[in-house]
Amino acid sequence: MAATEFAVCLPLIILLVFGSIEATSFIFLKQTLNIAAYEGIRESIKVGSNNTSGASRAENILHSRDVKSYEISFPNGQSGQTKRGDDIVLEIRASAAANSPLVGRFIKDRPIVTRVVMVKE
Repeated sequence: MAATEFAVCLPLIILLVFGSIEATSFIFLKQTLNIAAYEGIRESIKVGSNNTSGASRAENILHSRDVKSYEISFPNGQSGQTKRGDDIVLEIRASAAANSPLVGRFIKDRPIVTRVVMVKE
């Protein structure tokens, strides 16, 4: 009797545990991308700063948190050439499968995207 219950319940428990690990991993990845984008844009909007310094700041955070397969972009162009009061946009994309601790190779890859907009100082 106990062996039957164990055989029925074990796959469900394993699915629940691994699903929870994957979900928290993706939440951590999304939060990391948000933090990196925010810090990168804060650097880019400063007077005398440009996209390179903002991207470098964001990369430092992404490297420190071991994010793999990411792409940093400024969709609206070079922040050093914009006037004060203009919007600066920073977008970071990362691969969900490349940053998955468990089953990333078995699920379809989906990019996780963060976009932050701030006004040039």
